[in-house]
Amino acid sequence: MGVHPPIEAYDELDSTNAEARRRAEAGEGGPVWITAARQTAGRGRRGRAWSTNTGNLAATLLFTTAKPAGEAAQLSFVAALAAAELADTCLGHGAARLKWPNDVLVHGRKAVGILIESGARPDGTLWMAVGIGINLAHAPQDVERPATAFAEHMAVPPPAPLGALEVLASSFERWRAAWEREGFGPIAAAWTSYAHGLGQPCEARLPNETHRGVAEGLDADGALRLRLDDGAVLRITAGDVFFGEA
Repeated sequence: MGVHPPIEAYDELDSTNAEARRRAEAGEGGPVWITAARQTAGRGRRGRAWSTNTGNLAATLLFTTAKPAGEAAQLSFVAALAAAELADTCLGHGAARLKWPNDVLVHGRKAVGILIESGARPDGTLWMAVGIGINLAHAPQDVERPATAFAEHMAVPPPAPLGALEVLASSFERWRAAWEREGFGPIAAAWTSYAHGLGQPCEARLPNETHRGVAEGLDADGALRLRLDDGAVLRITAGDVFFGEA
């Protein structure tokens, strides 16, 4: 396996992100991957619940970075890339596509959840908690968007969570190192090679407004460029983007 930070595995936690936050606020900086076979209070973006059934992967990387907070948010693209590479490893090249900002789709349905949290440290650096949940064996049924699991697309059993995490952690470390050395450029290029919906009409639902246009691609900082009907380009920095979905 590739080089990556150590992995600490637990039978049960309330949330791997919550555990990472507790450690960070107590002064720890990692790097360490924290994983649990079961989460009792898993969370996704915007406070949405994230269910972790036995056989699925829930893991959070705790580490520190000297990058400013605005750049550190780009780690969501790093996490999405690592998850897409894991999906391709398990399911074959082309199984995974990425929808802005960090949705990982497997054959058109969501299979991965990513939650990035951070905070300031006394030395001026940031602690980062990069949480990744992957539906390896089971897909939730009570969700707002269609979901899938790797197992639904495999003729053999899906990888065990710890085996999948070895692949994921190695991939993440490779892309994280590139990001630290070279900035967002290589990440943006790789993300675009997996991108779903570029050049297609879409609807961007922001906290207080909705815009429709054509998704053109990533800006240098990771914002989505949305070409409106009047020709203007709107930078989308936060929100949900839909391509023909309800």
